[in-house]
Amino acid sequence: MPEDVATAAPLAERYVLLDLETTGAHPERDRITEIALLRFEGGRLVDRWQSLVRPDVPIPPLIERLVGITNAMVADAPPFESLAPELLPRLADAVLVAHNARFDYGFLRQAFRRCGLTFESPVLCTVKLSRALYPQYHKHGLDSLIERHGFICTARHRAMGDVEVLAQFLDLVRREFPPETLLLAKRKAMQWPSRPPGLADGVLESLPDVPGVYLMYGENDLPLYLGKSKRLRSRVLDHFSQAQHHGTEAEIVRQVRRLDWLETAGELEALLLEAELVKQLQPLYNRQLRARGAWAIEPLPEPRPRGPVVGYRNLAGTDPAEWLGRVHGLFPERKHAEKALRQIARAHALCPQRLGLEPMRRGPCLAHQMKQCLGACAGKEPPEVHDARLRAALAALPPRPWPYAAAVRLTEYDPERERRMTIVADRWCLLTRFDHEPTPEELAAALERPRRFDADLYRILAHAFAASTECVKTFTLQPK
Repeated sequence: MPEDVATAAPLAERYVLLDLETTGAHPERDRITEIALLRFEGGRLVDRWQSLVRPDVPIPPLIERLVGITNAMVADAPPFESLAPELLPRLADAVLVAHNARFDYGFLRQAFRRCGLTFESPVLCTVKLSRALYPQYHKHGLDSLIERHGFICTARHRAMGDVEVLAQFLDLVRREFPPETLLLAKRKAMQWPSRPPGLADGVLESLPDVPGVYLMYGENDLPLYLGKSKRLRSRVLDHFSQAQHHGTEAEIVRQVRRLDWLETAGELEALLLEAELVKQLQPLYNRQLRARGAWAIEPLPEPRPRGPVVGYRNLAGTDPAEWLGRVHGLFPERKHAEKALRQIARAHALCPQRLGLEPMRRGPCLAHQMKQCLGACAGKEPPEVHDARLRAALAALPPRPWPYAAAVRLTEYDPERERRMTIVADRWCLLTRFDHEPTPEELAAALERPRRFDADLYRILAHAFAASTECVKTFTLQPK
């Protein structure tokens, strides 16, 4: 590349184009495997430097395949602490320029901090610069820039190859836009969303904008909040940008010290994982999905002549084969089931005494005296007619009948990320979940698992079956 590439226009007098390769996306637990930089001063290239880095943690096979840097390649490379004294002066007194810059900046700060050194720098993100200058385009990743502008990349996903693409991009925008436009775009490219003061640099920028579950932790790794989203980064950034306006959000921001996340194949897996982890971790600020009952109204098979003709049953953890089709409603507590039955009684002029909502006594119930009961308690309505009206009123309540002849296999798949999730469910119970294509033997073993009803999982599965999309496929499994 020529040494007089004039890319200074949208930047400062001194700037460093930088790219890192890493073992993963999290700046606290992952490590750097390669560094490359080009330093410009007064529009001239004054330094070109690159090095592999021994991460001292394994490089996952997926990262090896994607980037091309293997564990063998970095086994004899210098560790970051050996490179830090040489690297720090190369970055000094300059604007750090990178693609998704806060990701690289966060990894650098964490790496220097582990060496007992402090690194701070103004940062410009070329993703944001591209969005500001080319708003007509939806994608601004490095692959999109290469394809759109015809850039030459000698080694995609290697640090120096990617840095050279950034140099070509800055040279292009200098030629295509006047200085005033570049200055406005530069200001946007150097703005950053608000972040919790206790959260490590680069963590938010490391978040992928894909479906998944995010977890916020406080002091001593106390789980504070767990949520799910179809777009992780956007949702978490929204959390923190709104914190100053919402009491609970502001309290979470004040306490958060660590952020973690788990990618999923899609929204369904995110919902299932959220429900599972909330019950397991019991985060401080999660309320709705914590372990709770699943109370239902159950017409009694052999009621006493005068009643009551219904009872209540907690379905949590039970096998739906025992009750599916014979109970009605799903309520977190028994008192909510009783309240719902009172509302049904008023709406359908049913007898509170016969429903067990009032003590039995001689003569008509109070509701009949107020003309709110058709008189099953006063001999004015045959009991069997009253009970038939009750069953009709209850029929609309969940749980719905299981819509399949047997257990089903449901697969959610994201073709772009080649990510798959397969579950086996039966009578609204989740039997197991796979993150791969299950074998016939694994599916057969899943069918042998006991059914345990969970109201939250019922709601998730019922919605998934009702709103099945091209990314969610369902197949009925016939037991042997």
